[in-house]
Amino acid sequence: MQIKAGSHACFNLYFLICFNLPYMQMNDLKEKTADLADHVGDLADTFYKLTVVNLTQKTTNTVSNLLLVISIAFIGFLIVLFAGVALALWLGDIVNSRSGGFLITAGIFLIVLLIFASIRKKVVFPYIRNLIIRKIYD
Repeated sequence: MQIKAGSHACFNLYFLICFNLPYMQMNDLKEKTADLADHVGDLADTFYKLTVVNLTQKTTNTVSNLLLVISIAFIGFLIVLFAGVALALWLGDIVNSRSGGFLITAGIFLIVLLIFASIRKKVVFPYIRNLIIRKIYD
């Protein structure tokens, strides 16, 4: 459409530009603000869902690791138990006294317990704490 300099269409275009443009800009601004509010709401909803998924994943990993550690600890306990009984019986045969073999084995376990108790603050607790922190932030 061509607009001639003296035509009625040129006046209408001038009227639209001068008087109607601020109204159009205001409506456009309102629409953009409403769209922005919708986008912020969608972003917050997405962030919430992502946080729930991350929390679920970390909880699942922690529970599975905990079950694995409990299983390994139980199997380790059984190994130590049967090894201790075997050591006690073997030492009992050496010293010709079953009760003496069990007492010697109990003494060995007591020494191991005292060693762990003496190094727990410097070695055992920091190792476990660092392991837990590493698992949480992975």
